[in-house]
Formats: sequence, C-alpha cells, structure tokens
Amino acid sequence: MNERDSEALAALLIQKGFSLASSEIDADIVLFNTCSVRDTAEQKAIGKITHLANQLKRKPNKVFLGFIGCMAQAYGNNLLTRIPELDLVVGTHQLHRIPDYLMDLISNKTNKICDTAEETDCEPNLDGHLLAESSGAQKVSAFVNIMQGCNQHCSFCIVPSTRGRERCRPIDQIVTEVSDLAKQGIKEVTLLGQIVTSYGRREFPYIDGKSPFVQLLEQINAIPEIQRIRFTAPHPKGYDQDLIDCYARLQKLCESAHIPVQSGSNRILKLMKRGYTIERFIDIINSLKKIKPEIGLITDLIVGFPGETDQDFEDTISLVKTVQFDSVFAFKFSPRQGTPAASMPDQVPQMVKEERLARLQAVINEVATRRYSAMVGKSVEVLVEGPSRKNPSRLEGRTRCNKIVVFDPAHHQPGQIVNLKITHATATTLYSISENLTPKHQNIKLLNVT
Repeated sequence: MNERDSEALAALLIQKGFSLASSEIDADIVLFNTCSVRDTAEQKAIGKITHLANQLKRKPNKVFLGFIGCMAQAYGNNLLTRIPELDLVVGTHQLHRIPDYLMDLISNKTNKICDTAEETDCEPNLDGHLLAESSGAQKVSAFVNIMQGCNQHCSFCIVPSTRGRERCRPIDQIVTEVSDLAKQGIKEVTLLGQIVTSYGRREFPYIDGKSPFVQLLEQINAIPEIQRIRFTAPHPKGYDQDLIDCYARLQKLCESAHIPVQSGSNRILKLMKRGYTIERFIDIINSLKKIKPEIGLITDLIVGFPGETDQDFEDTISLVKTVQFDSVFAFKFSPRQGTPAASMPDQVPQMVKEERLARLQAVINEVATRRYSAMVGKSVEVLVEGPSRKNPSRLEGRTRCNKIVVFDPAHHQPGQIVNLKITHATATTLYSISENLTPKHQNIKLLNVT
C-alpha cells in the first residue's frame, strides 16, 4: 500500500512540474512515506531522516524534508518537535495536497506545515502511475488502490487509526483506471485494500448473490489486454463462496492467495478480535485447494501476542505444517499506541518472542524448501517482468502461483508469458537456467523467509 501511495504521489508531483531526483542527497525535497504497523519500521524511519538531516546540513541550499503517511497521521505535530529539521508532516488522508503544500514552503508563504485531517471519501487525484522502471524499461505489472481504510479493529492493529474508516472507489472508476493501464502495456494488476475483500459491502449492492468485490473482479477479467489479476490483502471473513468460485471461473484470476491468519490458536485469535476460527480458516484453504490444487498460499503470523502460551505457539507451528504455506510473513508482536493489545496483561518477554520467531522461521523455511523443491522438473507459466533484481544478466518473472522465477534471457521480453522448465530451487526462488549457470549456494537454507 505504501509503495502504491508513493508511486501515485510521485506521479502527481511530476504532473505539477516537479521531477524525480537520482538520490536523496541530490534532491531539493525529500519525502519519507512511513509505516506504523511495527515499531521497527518507525525506528528505521526516524533514524533515516535524522541521519539524512545531518548530511544535508553541509549543503548550501535549503532542502525541504517531509514525513508523510502513517507515522505522520499517528504523531502529527509531535514529529515537528521531535525532528526540528522537518518542514512538512502530512497524514494518510491528505497526500493529494502535498504539491500545494510544497509550493507554499518553497515560496516562503509558510514555515512549517502539519495536516492530519481526515477525509470521508477516497482521496482524489491519487490514481497516477509511473509506468517505467528505474532502468527506463516498461513496467508490466501495476498496483491499483480500490479502497482506503479499515473497519476491522483487530486488537493489535493501528491501521484503523492511521488509515481511517473504509472508503471505497466506484467500480466504474477502477475499471477505467485498469483499462487505461492495459492500453499502456500493463499485463497484470494487483488490487489493493487494507481488507480488500470488504470492498463495497456497505456502499454497493450484491447482484445475483455476488459481492461488489466479485463484481469488480468480473469486470476486470473482461478487459482484453489484462492477462493476470491478483489482490491483497484479504481477510478470511471475506472468503465467501462467491469469491472462492471465482478461482474456478475467472481465467485471469491467478491461483494465489495471501490470506493473513495471524495465529494458529483459537484462543489467541479471539483475543486478537479476528472474527474466525482455525477450523474455518482451514475450511477456506481446503475449498481453494479443491478448485486449484497447485494454488500458492501466503499468510501473515504474529508470535508473542500478549498471553500467548507455549501451547498457543505450538498450535501456530502445527498450522504451518498442516497448511503447507509457500511463504509466510512472520513477525514478533509489536505494541502499538492506543491499541487494546498494547495494554493487555501477560505481555510476552522479548527473549521469548525472539526464540519463538526463530523456531517458527525454521519451520517455515523447511516447508517452503520442500514446496519449492517439488517444482523442479516441472514446466510453469511465467510473466516476464524484467532483469533479475540480484543478477541483471538474467530475467525475472512470476508464476501464476506467485513464485519468483529467475531464468536465462534467451529471446524473452518483458510482458511476454512464457513456459519454463524449473531446474533448481531455493526456499524462496525457482530457477530455469542452463547447467553452466547453476546458481551459487543453491542448497543453502534461508532462515529469513520474511
């Protein structure tokens, strides 16, 4: 979501006459788009901007510094006090106003600006895209926001405070954006929302038993140039039968599902206010596997939630082994200001959280290694995205099941869909390469899948 917000804001600034700098040191304006989901993200942002501010003191010209996004929304004017070098603090609801605020700062109309006011609608003017990679190559995939905010109020999550209540864009507006992207060469879109499967449930009617989200998927599936559709992040409560059926009847909907479960313990899920049981979660997984046996499964897990016992943690380990996820984003519980979980009794000691996370990641890696290794020798359909991020002499793409594949360039071009035979695998990546280009360290087990 932050990546998409940054891209949309950059596109808006370019439209207003600004240009992208090659680095923060060369820039006249530096904006930090921040995240508050975990404390580590906040500390990194504070450390980064403090370090940069010290570097910029040596520059003869004024460099404007801005903190935007979730941390700005959460802390507001306190950031201007904590970081004196800051000129601009803008929350998640007012990103579309940043070009005007920057002009006010540049023209000396004002000295400092802080805006954390809330919007009742989806923010206007933030549907622009940057359709070229940093290398200048054409992008083939794009993120598309379909909604903002969240009404779920999980006991550990600060998102409803920083992003506000759900606000949904009209279906026709989203379809027009995707159609325009398709005409500009985009082959794959990923629909974004804090809980993307909640899209339009309060604003738009069900038609023939289909939720507004399913109606949206159907309309995007009908756009000829679009080859693949993905979405993130859903909620288990959103996987009604109409959505599950989409995996069977919508050809462009990729057989990949990122469904955050957060814990394998029903007791902890209740404390988290997640609104489902492990039994219901497994029912969803089994229904998806029945339709698409090779579906790629991704989830999020939190260890060390307040009150988590050894048995609760063992339940989480058991869930990972039962479901056999392809990938897991696993994190230590991080208390967030103002959330119920931050003041719950029986907070788990940091050392225990670290030990549990290390053990969980080892199991995650073991499962992922087995899942990826099983792909060796098989042929997979890959959308060519461009040069590999770690080895530009090779190309990179993704399977429909959302597995990264690194392969020989041959005559492939970004945007093509090609069939490749998998020759090697790690716990996170598939390879389709000739024997004399065997990836180094192919047998090393990676402990940090996240």
